[in-house]
Amino acid sequence: MAYEIRTFGDPVLKTPAAAVGEIDGKVARLVHDMFDTLYASDNGIGLAAPQIGVQKQIFVWEIDGEEMVVINPEIVESSGEWVYEEGCLSIPGLHVEMLRPNAVLMRGRDLDGNEIEIEADELLGRLFQHELDHLNGILMFDRMTPDQRKEALAEYRRILDESAAATKPRRLKLK
Repeated sequence: MAYEIRTFGDPVLKTPAAAVGEIDGKVARLVHDMFDTLYASDNGIGLAAPQIGVQKQIFVWEIDGEEMVVINPEIVESSGEWVYEEGCLSIPGLHVEMLRPNAVLMRGRDLDGNEIEIEADELLGRLFQHELDHLNGILMFDRMTPDQRKEALAEYRRILDESAAATKPRRLKLK
């Protein structure tokens, strides 16, 4: 079952998620539904549980046909710097150049409850950091300087206005 993705302004996105205790069938079903939601979005590579309104420390991703999930993740090491244009399913249409560490070591649990560690750099490392931010109630806007944030919010409002105008019903006068 695909969920609706929560968007900027929804308070659930600003609330830190709770750690997952027992990894059971409910968690497995949630992960399945998160993948359904990710694929239904048609343009995302990762999704955190708070983005569908579930305050649990879980995120999923799919890159090059490989599906993965991590539960109760934490980044235990990071190094380097990398500027890359980042987008977010919860801020649709907006892409902003963001500076983040290039390489990370993430630790968490898989769906079987096993501890996992994954080293990642560039796109996958960025995805880990972005989704972990969601689990901590942090959005891209929170990572920007005040001037960048002001400019990005103005652009996001413009995107929303264009989207609303495109979906507005047209009235025709018939003679």
